[in-house]
Amino acid sequence: MADVTLRNVTKQFGSVSVIKGVDFSIADGEFCVFVGPSGCGKSTLLRMVAGLEEISSGELKIGGKDMTHVGPSDRGVAMVFQSYALYPHMTVADNIGFGLRMTGHDKAEIEKRMQRAAKMLQLEPLLARKPSQLSGGQRQRVAIGRAIVRNPEVFLFDEPLSNLDAALRVQMRTEISTLHQDLKATMIYVTHDQVEAMTMADKIVVLSAGSIEQIGSPLELYHRPNNLFVAGFIGSPKMNFLKATASPAGDQIRVTLVGGVEILLPAGHARVSDGQAVTLGIRPEHIDADGKDGAILPAKLRLAEYLGSETMFYVSLTDGSDVSVKADGLATAHPGADFRIGIPPKACHLFDASGVAIINGDLTK
Repeated sequence: MADVTLRNVTKQFGSVSVIKGVDFSIADGEFCVFVGPSGCGKSTLLRMVAGLEEISSGELKIGGKDMTHVGPSDRGVAMVFQSYALYPHMTVADNIGFGLRMTGHDKAEIEKRMQRAAKMLQLEPLLARKPSQLSGGQRQRVAIGRAIVRNPEVFLFDEPLSNLDAALRVQMRTEISTLHQDLKATMIYVTHDQVEAMTMADKIVVLSAGSIEQIGSPLELYHRPNNLFVAGFIGSPKMNFLKATASPAGDQIRVTLVGGVEILLPAGHARVSDGQAVTLGIRPEHIDADGKDGAILPAKLRLAEYLGSETMFYVSLTDGSDVSVKADGLATAHPGADFRIGIPPKACHLFDASGVAIINGDLTK
């Protein structure tokens, strides 16, 4: 397998800049996920690694070798597409081995590799079937098997689960993660689903409008977002944002919320000016739904979702701000009821007017 390095890589379509100078490395054997909203450039970036899109400028290395201008077939990569792209007239066995036949491998080697991939993906009972006789998850496994038999240095996945139903997506997510552990292969995976990114990745690259917002492990991005975009994109349900003002208070920062409610946060190295406009961020699961811990804010309950393991309360503050609160599954309340929520200081994030993080909450304290 191999590491992947991109240095100041750009992509332009005419005068439109789609990828704006991305710069990062993926270690040998690492599972890296490109995540971001539709149109952010994540699939384009993946296709540039695959060689399916030309790199306008910059450098791409795979396994230490410059692959910037090398053709797709010579890069040592294998790609699994969003659409399964299986040949309908061929059996599962023929679909898996097709690429090897095209590159001139002998029949014995093709059979050996095909059987190995089929066993790994639990496709052995299905080898004589045609794609029309398979479920969506089985078709996706065939597409992955076609990539495995090539013994690539890097596996590339372009939103491979987006055509599956919710239950099957969870199953396939587990299977791909298990496959990564078994093969110990370098994998790059594209998705707009941040839950997939959080559960599968060693490293996440968060993209927005062709630029990198932040790179880090799932928990780094969750607990230490660099800015409002990352804080709002990573996490489901997303982080709550409350408009506030901040002022210095010795070794702390005094944050004034709606209704004049104040909360003191440790300043650390952060500096604010008196009355500075800020945004306070707090995740739904960190809010005290009983209104006993931290700064207490009065609210009205708009909606309750009872999910069994948890209850989601959607409340409105006195200034009209909407807040999501994740509570215990046994918690109950009715829309229109008075509500009190607690904002614990240790879980609060603070962002300046430009959206850059000033303080990240530290739940270990």
